[in-house]
Amino acid sequence: MSLIELIASVEAHEPTLTVFNADPAVTESLRAHFADRNIRIVDAEAAAGPENYAVLERDGAFVTAVTVEELLPQSGPEDASEVESDSDDRGGDASRRRVGEPILDHLDETLFTSYSRADMVAASREIEDRAWRVGDGALHAGFQTLDVLTGEADTYDLLGGKERLDVHAYAADEGNAPDVEHYTVHVGRTAEIRETWFVAYDGGGVDEAKCALLAEERAPGEFFGFWSYDPETVDQIIEYLTDRYGETGGGRAEDNTGKSR
Repeated sequence: MSLIELIASVEAHEPTLTVFNADPAVTESLRAHFADRNIRIVDAEAAAGPENYAVLERDGAFVTAVTVEELLPQSGPEDASEVESDSDDRGGDASRRRVGEPILDHLDETLFTSYSRADMVAASREIEDRAWRVGDGALHAGFQTLDVLTGEADTYDLLGGKERLDVHAYAADEGNAPDVEHYTVHVGRTAEIRETWFVAYDGGGVDEAKCALLAEERAPGEFFGFWSYDPETVDQIIEYLTDRYGETGGGRAEDNTGKSR
């Protein structure tokens, strides 16, 4: 299954969040909060049951149920201080993570519908940071073109400098290949390499550390794709890349036949 086909496969299994016994404004608020996610949100009335709760289903199967309060961000001075405290403890924007976290955590693949380049860079950094901290295994990253890769050459040379971390970069043949010392550049002469952005880390042999980001640029600077922490999905992405574009030692630029350039 190609990278584009894998995105389409995940997209086809769109989850549904049904909001029961809530004010219509609540449902609209949830739609706004999940605007960049591939989740269908509907409202419904139930004769029995509490107010303001939501049920997540995927392919007609129950996934989880939560209160609406757990899904919406908090507001007000008291809540603001709580968010600030959480942010200090865990790093990053805690309020952003809180929105939808109780349901998104139950999905192996979490889709997004309109990431910008800035969003994609931020998401990629999280996976790169995990690979750096573990310091073992293999990291595979697609940059669309050699010009884009050149702008990240120093970062990836640093990552590739980790003794037990095998780093592979993929790009279409547009621009000049950067001088590399500690990682391998695969020059892919296929449309999917030009049209996709991906970062996949194999966890260094630990399933719980595996993660991947895969997206297709469907409009200029606008990406549709998914996050995954599912080991099988991460393995599938990496196996496809190594089978299709070759796997070798570091420090070389290669075409998609595996021949050194």
